[in-house]
Amino acid sequence: MKISFLGAAHEVTGSCTLLETNNKKILVDCGMEQGADIYENCELPVLPAEIDAVFLTHAHIDHSGKIPYLVANGYTGPIYSTEATKSLCEIMLLDSAHIQEFEAEWRNRKAKRSGKELYVPSYTIADAEKSLELFIGFPYNKAFKPFDDIEVEFFDAGHLLGSSSIKFTVTENQKDTSVLFSGDLGNINRPLIRDPQPATNADYVIIESTNGDRLHKERPDYIGQLSEILEDTFNRGGNVIIPSFAIGRTQELLYLFRYIKKKNMIKSCPDFQVYVDSPLAVKATEIYSDDLTDYFDKETLDLLSKGINPIVFDGLNLSVTSEDSKLINLDKKPKVILSASGMCEAGRIRHHLKHNLWRSDSTILFVGYQSEGTIGNKLIKGDKTVKLFGEEITVNAKIEQLDGISGHADKDMMIDWLAHMDTKPKKVFVNHGDDEVCDSFASEITEKLEIEATAPYNSAVYDLERGEYLALGNKVKKQKTGYIKERVNPLFDRLLHAGRRLLSIIEKSSKIPNKELARFTDQINSISDKMER
Repeated sequence: MKISFLGAAHEVTGSCTLLETNNKKILVDCGMEQGADIYENCELPVLPAEIDAVFLTHAHIDHSGKIPYLVANGYTGPIYSTEATKSLCEIMLLDSAHIQEFEAEWRNRKAKRSGKELYVPSYTIADAEKSLELFIGFPYNKAFKPFDDIEVEFFDAGHLLGSSSIKFTVTENQKDTSVLFSGDLGNINRPLIRDPQPATNADYVIIESTNGDRLHKERPDYIGQLSEILEDTFNRGGNVIIPSFAIGRTQELLYLFRYIKKKNMIKSCPDFQVYVDSPLAVKATEIYSDDLTDYFDKETLDLLSKGINPIVFDGLNLSVTSEDSKLINLDKKPKVILSASGMCEAGRIRHHLKHNLWRSDSTILFVGYQSEGTIGNKLIKGDKTVKLFGEEITVNAKIEQLDGISGHADKDMMIDWLAHMDTKPKKVFVNHGDDEVCDSFASEITEKLEIEATAPYNSAVYDLERGEYLALGNKVKKQKTGYIKERVNPLFDRLLHAGRRLLSIIEKSSKIPNKELARFTDQINSISDKMER
């Protein structure tokens, strides 16, 4: 049994891990990189068409965002997730494809004017729709067998509606070996969703380390903090702009706003309006109000049982169209605007920042992690200007951060999660964290729990049976780091995958009858002759 680390190794995003056992190739997550890109990326070591199954820990794009790309390049197998993850991916992957098609259209208008080569999106809406047909949803805590010798079970990771840790139990050479992927572990006592389930026993664990070097402070008074920021900003006559991830964080904030309004806590502007300006967030909010009650915490279920929607209130406005979005900034009354993306790198939030960053009466409120190199990170660090739509915007607005509203477990919570195992795992692999954090958290695990822990690099391969690395991975950093700009031509990439797939078929064709071999050869030569002319 081998594990290959293909993404989010010594980096925070782009999760992707390949598990090879019993002649099966299983991919756990297939995420898109967002934010800083520190290390050279590695190629998928197998053809997409050769992968037997994909398992998805949760719907966030840094875990799911390249699934349509995988499908566009030949993957046709099942995609296993929880039912809630399946529902959320129905909007997230389509939205991601829409953004890419929109970007291609925008770039190509410029390219046509300048005579440059046309830009091709990494995948299309059609690719995303095709991938959604492959999803199969399962509940938590119910083991199933996707293959005869492999049993799988999802556990609640408490990070996002439907987020999961995934345990694989593999029977190989009449011996059972278990591998547990933590997924992204959630913080505790958050609105709407349950706390993470304690870790189940496993021989090997792959654990995230987003907050592997920090501790959350004593649980802050979110309601009090938020009320103070609203009162202060509205007294100044400004707007509160909240860059928020469309799924998860936006709904948590709506939960808090409903409570603030119910208790009439904002005296200067009691009837203040809250705008959710993101088609994706609007759709996600509807899903949170849907029939996925199995994923909610007790407090939320109690509200629902009384006929109270926990994230809907008077003064909530859901903006879907671009016209709706433009009208928000024409309204001069103080208001709250929640818009994606959470790190300010794309989406409608950039327009709202352009309209409000220069205003000394407004507040930009951050409520989540801001990856190095993103506009959100620059604002938190105190940059006095940022570039939006090719224009330098002066930062006069107040920059605030809501303490403790992290969606990720902190260092001690993750250590606790591991410590709940009745028997210690043989080895722990640390990924999905900043470069130095992966190493420091691995050391913390070894020191506190006396479990051997290591932080693999991209393209590292570990043989579980031999207990050693077959490849150490790429430790070479890029010369320049920052927000990802490098990009291969998706059409050429697709051609390359098709060529490799063809070669794989040719290598398996020795027993085909000569007549079919001759016809197959003639077809290949005909295409080759045509391309060489």
